[in-house]
Formats: sequence, C-alpha cells, structure tokens
Amino acid sequence: MGISENIHAIKSRIPANVKLVAVSKFHSADAIRTAYNAGQYIFGESRMQEICQKHPLLPQDIEWHFIGHLQTNKVKPVIPCTHTIHSVDSGKLLSEIEKHAARIEKRIRCLLEIHIAQEDAKYGFSFDECRKFLSENQWKKCKFAYIGGVMGMASNIEDESQIRKEFKRLKLFFDELKNDRFPEDDRFSEISMGMSGDYMIAVEEGSTMIRVGSSVFGDREY
Repeated sequence: MGISENIHAIKSRIPANVKLVAVSKFHSADAIRTAYNAGQYIFGESRMQEICQKHPLLPQDIEWHFIGHLQTNKVKPVIPCTHTIHSVDSGKLLSEIEKHAARIEKRIRCLLEIHIAQEDAKYGFSFDECRKFLSENQWKKCKFAYIGGVMGMASNIEDESQIRKEFKRLKLFFDELKNDRFPEDDRFSEISMGMSGDYMIAVEEGSTMIRVGSSVFGDREY
C-alpha cells in the first residue's frame, strides 16, 4: 500500500480522539506532501536540521512535533518550527524552551518524557525524578512553554505483556499527575505512547497520541 492508503488504514483502526503523529524523519518533503494531501496534518521529526529544512518547504498549517532527544543548544532554531515537543526530560531543557519561546511569544506544548522501558539507553525522567521536578514548582513560572502531558517509549521487545505493563504504568502516572498537579488545567491532556509495532496496545491502554513512522511511510528514504 502507498502512503495515503497506510494513513487511512491506521486511522480506521484507532478512535477518533487519538492523534496520529506521522513520523517523517528521514523522509522527503514530497513524501510528507503526499501524506498531507491524504488528510494528515501532524508530523514528527527528531533532528533539528530536518525540521528546520522541511518547515519552510511545506504547508504552513502542518503541526510539527519534535519527538527526538533535544539538546539545549539546539532549542533556539527548533522553536519557530514546532508546535509540540515530546521529549522534555529535565528542568533545564524546559527553561531553555521557555526562554526562546518567550522571545517570539509562541506557546509550545511540552510533554514530559518518562522512562518506562527496561533498556538503559532511553532518555526520560524516572517517576520519582518527575515527581521531584514538579514539586519544586519552577515549571509554574513558564508562560510560553506549558506542560501538556507525558510521553514514553516501551521496551523494544516482542513480549506484549511487558509492553502493555509499561504503557499501563505510564497511564497510571498520567492520572496521578492530573489529579495531584493539574486538576484544573485542561491543557494537561496528552499521553504520547505507541509506535509502529505497538500502537494498538498503547491505544488500548489509554494513549491519546501515537507516533508512527514505518507503517505510514515505509522504509526510510535516506
């Protein structure tokens, strides 16, 4: 199937309230345009150079999400291109996003990346580190970089019960934060979890946003 058919197939499988982030890293502007013409308006990139190159070439109503690890020294060029950053894993990074977002008076939705996988290589707060970060209340000073939810990546394994357990833990943690820290904030609403291999499990466990690349675009182009 082609890109358009892939998008329609995925959207037919997920509830209407679950957002599809088409992960377009390593794919051309032409491939993204094909997806856009099929009704896909949210795209995810993980490298500063790519999002900055593609943003001016494509329709300006595209909602760009930065989904990769973001170094503080690469925040500035990303901000004008980006609607949502999925990978906020430190107070320092959130402060840097706030600084550059404030300069251009642009609101940026930030998702707290939580380490839920068994692998050591993944980035993200532990549950306790995130609780500590939020309890210190520095994030409340941000006027442009606001916390809109959480993100997590499950272990890269075939054991569906383990993957489900990890997603379930992230959903429970989201519920805890919603009740304890954001009970009156409607913006805190997103649970970004699920990729090409496990997005249906993630949806079953409460995901509101899936990040799907190869199942949309096929193998990487470059």
